[in-house]
Amino acid sequence: MRSSVPVLVIFAAMAVTLVYGGFPGSYLLHRSIPLNHKVQLTTLRAHDTARHARILQATDPPAAGILDFSVQGTSDPYLVGLYFTKVKLGSPAKEFYVQIDTGSDILWLNCNTCNNCPQSSGLGIELNFFDTASSSTAALVSCSDPVCSYAVQTATSQCSSQVNQCSYTFKYGDGSGTSGYYVYDAMYFDVIMGQSVFSNSSANVVFGCSTYQSGDLARTEKAVDGIFGFGPGALSVISQLSSQGMAPKVFSHCLKGEGNGGGVLVLGEILEPNIVYTPLVPLQPHYNLNLQSIAVNGQLLPIDQDVFATGNNRGTIVDSGTTLAYLVQEAYDPFLNAITTAVSQFSKPIISKGNQCYLVATSLGDIFPQVSLNFMGGASMVLKPEQYLIHYGFLDGAAMWCIGFQKVQKGFTILGDLVLKDKIFVYDLANQRIGWTDYDCSSAVNVSVATTKSKDAYISAGQMSVSSSHVDILSKFLLVNIVAFLVHITVFMEPRFL
Repeated sequence: MRSSVPVLVIFAAMAVTLVYGGFPGSYLLHRSIPLNHKVQLTTLRAHDTARHARILQATDPPAAGILDFSVQGTSDPYLVGLYFTKVKLGSPAKEFYVQIDTGSDILWLNCNTCNNCPQSSGLGIELNFFDTASSSTAALVSCSDPVCSYAVQTATSQCSSQVNQCSYTFKYGDGSGTSGYYVYDAMYFDVIMGQSVFSNSSANVVFGCSTYQSGDLARTEKAVDGIFGFGPGALSVISQLSSQGMAPKVFSHCLKGEGNGGGVLVLGEILEPNIVYTPLVPLQPHYNLNLQSIAVNGQLLPIDQDVFATGNNRGTIVDSGTTLAYLVQEAYDPFLNAITTAVSQFSKPIISKGNQCYLVATSLGDIFPQVSLNFMGGASMVLKPEQYLIHYGFLDGAAMWCIGFQKVQKGFTILGDLVLKDKIFVYDLANQRIGWTDYDCSSAVNVSVATTKSKDAYISAGQMSVSSSHVDILSKFLLVNIVAFLVHITVFMEPRFL
């Protein structure tokens, strides 16, 4: 994990404003690992650059419908190493593959004029480029537009006399980056509102059109058409759509961690009786939670609760754009000692490339303990061994599993895909809370379509993958389909549609 803090630079024409984020960040999901290439944990750590600062909004959402997105990809770095979806923009509409990133706000796509942008993708998808001149509904964001003023975090923005467009540059700590300009255009989607299904609905949204790529963004191995930021800031698509009454200010995902991957992603609230909620720390630019303790095999670890407290450049962050998970040293050392002690009679601990690993001759569940992350409000996140260990090949006929949690000397505790996979996650921005529960993310989920506080109406959404090879994983994911079975029943009596 890099100690240097990346700089986010957004400029209007020739005027430059520097915005420093306290959390090392990037709009890119840095998991660009070459296909069929042995991945070192140090490489994964290097690619887990974090996310830029965001401003949480706490306004109540208007009555709105549910938007459903397809999900492709996996968290397995040996296969895809990221999750992505499709968005439809412009007139005539074109589809674009974009990485799903809950750690950034901005949706941006590669422009047809992009310099040094990938022309092909190792993911087996066909790349598209956005062309403002070919879309009859596209309009540039001028420097005097309030959107531009918000983007640069200043009261006003400046323009040269030759160019009147709001431009941006995002730079990252590893040297990669992208630059371009903001555009208004139509986004198309199907939406369910109440008991009606409206096909081909649309809304005017602001997004970035990238004209230059550098570093990992210019590589072809994991190239997609752009980044879909699901952060809660005012420029995120979820905030824009909720302000227009098109979607509630809550979104949910269930990312499948094994096999063919995929999962569920909806702008709406997944309903499941076992979901537990904990409040977001108020007035923070990230998804900060109040982590209070960690238990291994039901035994609380000797960790001072203050090491998790939110403060200047510290706290506990939920970020699905981070591959691994990170613990501050005061929590990491007791955690590692407890795991090693619990398995010492059944597994041989070894150090591999500086990482604590174990040689395992049987199933993980037989010897490795459960871990509980305990949050404010009594909400516990129970981790199975696969959610704190990473399979790292074989040695002497035994499977080698390494601790996936990484130690940081100071700063943020970060919960990345390692612990978030195979769980429903609900980001309820209207009520400033996050909820979760274990779930088979290849199954259907129930999503609330209620327009009143009773929340007693739901529809079923789900996705199934049916491929049998690594090539199929990249090209034959099924779409997340909204099934129009609308019934009125209490949440606690709802059946699960499979």
